[in-house]
Amino acid sequence: MIDTHAHLDALDDPAEAIERARAAGVTRILSIGTDPDSWARTLDLADSHDGVFVVAGLHPHEATLNFDLGDLPRLLRHPKVVGLGEIGLDYFRDYAPRDAQAKLFVYQLGLAREARLPVVVHNRAADDDTISILRQWFDGGTVILHCFSSVALLEEAVERGWYVSFAGNVTYKNADDLRAAAAALPSELVLAETDCPYLSPQPVRGKTNEPAFVVHTLAALGDARGEDVDALAAQIDANATAAFGLP
Repeated sequence: MIDTHAHLDALDDPAEAIERARAAGVTRILSIGTDPDSWARTLDLADSHDGVFVVAGLHPHEATLNFDLGDLPRLLRHPKVVGLGEIGLDYFRDYAPRDAQAKLFVYQLGLAREARLPVVVHNRAADDDTISILRQWFDGGTVILHCFSSVALLEEAVERGWYVSFAGNVTYKNADDLRAAAAALPSELVLAETDCPYLSPQPVRGKTNEPAFVVHTLAALGDARGEDVDALAAQIDANATAAFGLP
């Protein structure tokens, strides 16, 4: 199994969480760095643990009109960096000016094109602008819609071959729309993630989320799709390998 989106550096003891994940059958974890400090911490974890890979980028909450990406272009050449993200737009929190978010998003899409890397996209309450920017600036590139929650984007994702990654919220009792989206998605576009330490799945609500808990997301996806969980996990492993060029 694979957890395609974890914030390992935000856990109290990442090394122990990695070991628990392995014991649960999770053999690969993509750890997300969202600012310069977390890039360094996440890369250290990847360098010291087999099966841990890095996706690095500047989160939209960090956007300013005069942003500084520092070492990011150099980091993207590291062999354990397999994607650029999470990047995108967040109009739900609006922690950063929207024009600054858009400028940062477009710039990082350019870096991803140059580095020939997939992008992991954060989209909250910004469907129209997210689609518009991806169409204009990353047409034909590999896109992963992280922590999918916008059912309105499903048709666009299928049409363009974007990967759709489901997190623990697909297990929640009020998430019938997400489960319906998961059921409708072509099998070759489905991914699963924890987004830990956030969004703990329903069976472990109240606990800090961690990569081992991706098994609960997989179970919910299997139920929604009417598929054997082991077969679905193998399909998602193959999808992630293709999306991120994993060994």
